[in-house]
Order: sequence, then structure tokens, then C-alpha cells
Amino acid sequence: MEVFIHHIYEFEKGIRNLILHTISPKHLEFVKKRLESKGISYKIYEISNGNYNVFFGSKSCIEVIKKIGKSNLSRYTAEEDFILGIMLGYDRKKQCERYIQFKEKENLKTS
Repeated sequence: MEVFIHHIYEFEKGIRNLILHTISPKHLEFVKKRLESKGISYKIYEISNGNYNVFFGSKSCIEVIKKIGKSNLSRYTAEEDFILGIMLGYDRKKQCERYIQFKEKENLKTS
């Protein structure tokens, strides 16, 4: 939970606008209560192994996650994956390379 607390610190200091944090079920209530007590927007998705992906941060970023509306990250399109990576603050050049690889694999499947 130390990493989770540090992620909140980074959000509050303006270092990050969106965070993705994976937790076990035993931490779910603690995480919800902490985010709510601080007035931080969030969206939680249960993942296949029983854990949870917790997206939290600015309201507009969480709205984008909700609009994408996919609980399974592996179902994101190349474009959605690219947007998410950029929003999470991942290296832009690496995200561009990842997008290109994703699209090349897509093209192989359809040809």
C-alpha cells in the first residue's frame, strides 16, 4: 500500500494526472475510502485473476476511461491503448513504437 499512498502524493503534487494501480481484494475497501476521503475520481475494474485495476486521478481522465468502457486492458484497440499510455505518462516515443507494432499485428491478422 506504500506505492498506492505514493501515487496519491504524486497526483496531489501534479506529477501525474492519471494512475493505474493493481490491488488485491483485501485492499479494495481501504483504497475506495482513501480516494473518496480525498475527493479523487476513480474507476475500478475487477480483473480475471480476482485482483482489481484502480484508475484514479483527474476527473476528465477518469471520464475518458469510463467512455472507453473496457474493463479488460487486452481488449483495448491500438488507439485506446495509445491514449491510455500517454495519459498514464508513459514514454511518448515508446508508445508510438508500441502503437506501430500493434497496428502491424492487426494488419497481419486481416490480410
